[in-house]
Amino acid sequence: MPVPTALLDLAVDPVVHDVDLRWTMAYAAALGDHNDRYFDTTQPDAVVAHPLFPVCPEWEAIVASRSQSSTIGMTTAEILTGVHATHDITIHRLVRPGDRLTTQLQIVALTNIGPGAKATTRLVTVDADGQPVATTTQDAIYLGVPTDGVHQLDPMPPAVIAGSERTGAPSTFSLDIAAGAAHTYTECARIWNPIHTDRAVALDAGLPDIVLHGTATLAHGVTAVVNARAGGRPELVRRITGRFAAMLAMPSTITINVWPGTPAPDGTTTVPFEVLNAQGDAAVKDGLIVLGAIDG
Repeated sequence: MPVPTALLDLAVDPVVHDVDLRWTMAYAAALGDHNDRYFDTTQPDAVVAHPLFPVCPEWEAIVASRSQSSTIGMTTAEILTGVHATHDITIHRLVRPGDRLTTQLQIVALTNIGPGAKATTRLVTVDADGQPVATTTQDAIYLGVPTDGVHQLDPMPPAVIAGSERTGAPSTFSLDIAAGAAHTYTECARIWNPIHTDRAVALDAGLPDIVLHGTATLAHGVTAVVNARAGGRPELVRRITGRFAAMLAMPSTITINVWPGTPAPDGTTTVPFEVLNAQGDAAVKDGLIVLGAIDG
């Protein structure tokens, strides 16, 4: 069956999470990112979460949307063809331990592209005062499954990022990914998708083996940019974008390339990056991170 137009009317209840220090520290630890900003409890008001941490509370809303998809005529097999293709997150402020976060999900676009139906999801996370924390726009592609003819584009797509060109020589980093990296990330992020931890499920889905989560791969790129271009200051991260392409097997060694940033008139700097798997294929391609002004 095609992906129905009714997907655009999908109703998912807001998801509420209380974020504690154990969760934020575990997320950074799973990435091997030991920045003191994530761990130094001698300065509790300064402790923050990794910039990509919002993917953790967002996950429950995504799971709920998959469950609701079955009520509009999509089979489990069709739902499981959906792959995370792009990620674009605006960081209004970093998550902090003690936050009560509410995440709302909406399907904002549905159209056909070559590989299948492309659905665009927007996730908005706010704090207990209703103030914005993170806004994510991400595409999923239902491989081999078309739409029923609908062609609705995102009415309010994220703004195009200026200064995205790769100029100059990149800084290059190598990182070993352990055999159990996906299992560690699953438990620490509280993001459970069996294709990343259960070999039988991964093989049934047509994968060669379990693979590392796309968000974990992206997070490694974010860490490299924070360290190489933001002076280790995660609070400078304003926006993160990238496309997921090649798979990342475990164990393996990845390569992260971080180009010099391009300053903008508003004081921000756009930093291109990519994450390559052991074969040299881009696991995260066209990566961009917008940094706020580094004021010393």
